[in-house]
Amino acid sequence: MCFVRRENDFYQFDLHGQREQLSGWDLALNTVIYRLKFLSQDYMDVNQKLDLLRQKLASLNLDACLIPNTDPHQSEYIADHWKAMTWLSGFTGSAGNIVVTPDFAGLWTDSRYFIQGESQLAGTGIELMKLNIPHTPEYIDWLVDHLPSKGRLGIDETLFSLTKVKQMQKAFKEEGIEIVSAGDFLKDIWTDRPAIPLNPVFEHKLEYAGKSRDEKLFMISDEMAKKSVDYHLVTSLDDIAWIFNLRGNDIAYNPVGIAYALLEADKATLFIDAQKVTPEFRNALNQDGVEIAPYESIQWALKIIGEKSILFDAGKISLWLYENIPAEARKVEGIHLSTPMKAIKNETEVWHIRTTMIKDGVAMVRFLKWLEENIGKTEISEISAAEKLRDFRAEQEAFVGESFGTIAGYNGHGAIVHYSATPETASTLKPEGIFLLDSGGQYLDGTTDITRTVALGTPAKEEKRDFTLVLKGHIALARAVYPEGTKGYQIEGLARQPLWAHGLNYGHGTGHGVGFFLNVHEGPQSLGSGATSSPLSALRPGMLTSNEPGVYHKGKYGIRIENLVLTVEHSENEAFGKFFAFETVTLCPIDLSLVEEELLNSEEKEWLNEYHEMVFERLSPLLNDEEKSWLAKQTRRL
Repeated sequence: MCFVRRENDFYQFDLHGQREQLSGWDLALNTVIYRLKFLSQDYMDVNQKLDLLRQKLASLNLDACLIPNTDPHQSEYIADHWKAMTWLSGFTGSAGNIVVTPDFAGLWTDSRYFIQGESQLAGTGIELMKLNIPHTPEYIDWLVDHLPSKGRLGIDETLFSLTKVKQMQKAFKEEGIEIVSAGDFLKDIWTDRPAIPLNPVFEHKLEYAGKSRDEKLFMISDEMAKKSVDYHLVTSLDDIAWIFNLRGNDIAYNPVGIAYALLEADKATLFIDAQKVTPEFRNALNQDGVEIAPYESIQWALKIIGEKSILFDAGKISLWLYENIPAEARKVEGIHLSTPMKAIKNETEVWHIRTTMIKDGVAMVRFLKWLEENIGKTEISEISAAEKLRDFRAEQEAFVGESFGTIAGYNGHGAIVHYSATPETASTLKPEGIFLLDSGGQYLDGTTDITRTVALGTPAKEEKRDFTLVLKGHIALARAVYPEGTKGYQIEGLARQPLWAHGLNYGHGTGHGVGFFLNVHEGPQSLGSGATSSPLSALRPGMLTSNEPGVYHKGKYGIRIENLVLTVEHSENEAFGKFFAFETVTLCPIDLSLVEEELLNSEEKEWLNEYHEMVFERLSPLLNDEEKSWLAKQTRRL
């Protein structure tokens, strides 16, 4: 038996899923049982959750269901309310899809999470299915092969983008597999589900943003006119935050608020819960012609557009929202108009980025110095190290929080690309081995993301070789000069070449776009083999991107070196056009004790020397004498 609370009632379910409402002494007894045993969302184990989900499938006459790790806005990182994948499986990675059938359950994820997935899914009844990347989500192929002809696949239509549904429909056509909009499968199972966040949003001031709401709305309106569209539906949370110069706290690490936006030539409507908007902010929005409407009313606003035209991002609009657009409307698919605008940082943002990197660099220097001086003398765990770094960042002006959960991996844990230490798994750091630390900060004046790999003792020859090969790739990309129109995937091989030459590689992208006091991952640009070939993804001046090659040896160690780089103008040739380059803006020493100098050529040594000179020059004015002395040693010339 299991007991489930629904709103103010308790129900008893037998093993066949039959429900009986309880009352009297039974209810009182079961209330006690519920409070003692079931207050946590982990009161059922994974197999029990799967059993209840399979009963749901049977009641809906479905052959399978597909549970993604996303929200109605197709966000990469999501509020707890939508973490269905994690609740069902116990897997805490940020990417994955679960397929459940009457006799099978599998979770597909990419190579960043293979080691983590093997550990967290062990014994759950959910099989880890390893994506080979870069393009096809293989769970679709699996469904084609394993569902019966004319089978029925259930999805929650609020969580799947139009693009994804079309992709599945195309794959399923020959077998006649039907995609069924079945709503929220877990509604009656996940009884203590967190509510949709109602945290207040706030205004991101013009002194940081550089462009007003009015300017941004005018820019978008101008683009809408060029495309001859009457409406533009904006569904991604970071685009909405950028357009309206608002920030929030609805999703951990990502300063966004849950909302939709519908833009017209001379009108903008923000669909957001009224509790989230203060009277002062509401007045400011209204003064810029922005109307506020309830979050849920977006569907009704779409239903009444009639035969007018509407532009939306098919990869970001849910099937549910799309189906609320009238059939007679002229539907125009395209990237959100704000996305490329947001990616190209304006002069004010660029100025703030450079100053924010100084603050973040000071915090990193103080942390690395503290680590070196305390390792082996004070007990330091992966968790306490991450907490200490956060403390150093919190001392900096305009610090708001971390930009993602810090990845602090000692020795073998460093080989888990998106490792997250827990009290059960955290290692104690010792004066030996190597330590990978991938972290970042959210400041009112910028977002940072940096990875440093440091030796905690005397590094082994293999560790130094691997570190230096990663460094060579990092330098090759940092020094790249490329013609206008170049996409990230066309040059990211520069970072891999030194590793390839030694039969080594890494399974993640080499770089991603970074927001401005926004999401640490943003498009349209990226540096990876799976990057889009769209002209909008071309690297352009003002784009902030990470440069982060690495190499990982399971159970032994991981190495990654990450700086953020700005695309800047380099030169212009009358015959061949404009050329761009990267300006490295992250400021933090690279561990010279891990560098095998003989593997670096003269140009690579000069780049490293010049980088370290810049780090010392920009950070030292904010350091005390002891810190300056430490930094001088770390940035010595090769």
